[in-house]
Order: sequence, then structure tokens, then C-alpha cells
Amino acid sequence: MKKEWILALLRTCLLTAIAVVLLVPVVLTAVSSFMSELEIMTNYDMLGNSNTSEFVNLKWIPDFVSLQQYYKVLIAAPHFLYMFWNSVFLVVPIILGQVVIASVAAYAFAKLRFPGREPLFLFYLITMLMPFQVTLVPNYLMAEKLGLLNHPSSIIMPGIFAAFGVFLLRQFMLNIPYAYMEAAKMDGAGYLRTFLSIVLPMVKPGIAALIVLLFADYWNMVEQPLIFLQEAEMQPLSVFLSRLQKEAFSVSFAASVIYMLPMVFLFAIAERHFIEGIELSGIKG
Repeated sequence: MKKEWILALLRTCLLTAIAVVLLVPVVLTAVSSFMSELEIMTNYDMLGNSNTSEFVNLKWIPDFVSLQQYYKVLIAAPHFLYMFWNSVFLVVPIILGQVVIASVAAYAFAKLRFPGREPLFLFYLITMLMPFQVTLVPNYLMAEKLGLLNHPSSIIMPGIFAAFGVFLLRQFMLNIPYAYMEAAKMDGAGYLRTFLSIVLPMVKPGIAALIVLLFADYWNMVEQPLIFLQEAEMQPLSVFLSRLQKEAFSVSFAASVIYMLPMVFLFAIAERHFIEGIELSGIKG
């Protein structure tokens, strides 16, 4: 018992240390977002006045709390909010579409018996293992032939039919006993009724996990918008953030905090279902 207690304590200390290291950049970004431009440049020695130390002065509490940068981002510069809604109009259709497509396809691969099911799923899974750079040229050529270049559909359509959601939900549905399917069949329920009334309610944690993972992935996408959306006015906030540093560091910090809030808010709401969905899916990090 003593050995197990010591191991548990060491594990807790290690995970706490990792969490602290990972949270330091987030906390510094939030703190710096309330600093004035002069204070930020002084702390990070961007004025060239300090020759005595090789290290920057990381401050955890601002000398004077300033909201000027938030005013500039949210009110004085509406271009930021325009890009924010560009991100929303790209990410939300992808999430909704992939959840619908993935849940139906995962149900077929997990619970319906048909010839060639496993080879077909393996072939389908191969597309998920391919990096973005491998499928970039075919996707670009197809979007060009269909006239979708410089249109949100060139990003939304490939996102909806991505294979990751099918893989995740299938792993989750495999844990549902076939006895439920047989009982529904005996009661006269067809495939659609069984899916809507039995399978779908039981995979809510898996769907919550999928929504969080998809949001984190597509909310932060950069390569696809740069390649498929040539007009800057159509690009999402993830691309626009890199250009804010040319204006002011304080504005960049404030914009980064606002950019992180939807992800933090979504995870806070779906945290329990997200963790449960990952655990029950059988996927190990």
C-alpha cells in the first residue's frame, strides 16, 4: 500500500508539473493582454534599453490594467470580428456535417453485416492516415475543376467527409452489445429506427468528444485557407492573427485571448462527455 501511495504521489506531481508548463504560455498571454504596448515592449526588452541581462522580464501582474487593446479589437477595428465570423461560418458546417455523415457511416461499419465491410473500412481508414500534404494537390485540382476555389465550400466539403469522425464513432459503437440490435429487431424496428432510438442516444459522449476534437482542429486550421481561399477577406481568424503583430503586440495578445475563448468555453461545457467519449472509444493517447 505504501508503494502504491508513493507511485500515485509521484504520478500526480509529474502530471501537475506538465500541466503547469503547458499553462504558462496561456496565462502569460492572458496577463499580457491587459498590459499597455509600452509595458509589453519594456518587459520583453523590445526597446533595446537593457544590456545587463539575457533574459526577459516575465511579469504575472500588469503595472496598470489597460483595456484599450480590447476596445481596438472589438469596437475600433471591426475587421477582427469579421474574420471571427469567417471562422464560425467555416467550422460550424464542417462539424455539423461530419457528425451526421460520420454517425451514419460508423453505424454501418460497426453494426451492419454486409460483404466486404472490413476491407472497405480499412481502405476508408487509409485516407485518415494520409497527411494533409499528400491529398493537397488532388483536393486543389478537384476544387478547381468544380469551380470551388476561393469559395468556403472548398474547405467545408472535404471537412464534412473526413474519415476521422467515422473512425472515432465506430470505435465507440463497437462497445454497444448486439443484444440491443436483436431486441429492436424483434420489436419490429428497422435499421433507421434502431439507429435513431437506440444507437444514437448511446453514443452521445462519443459525439461530444468528436465535436470538441473537430472544433480544435478546424478552428486552428491555417494551410487550407491559405491555399483554397485566395482573398484575404474570406480567410478565417486563424490566418488573420499572424498579421496582427505588425500593428501592436498588445492588440495581438488581446486578439489571442478572444480567439482562445470559444475553445475553452466548448471544452468546459463538454468536458465530462469528452473524457467519457475518449475513454469508451478505446483510443489511447
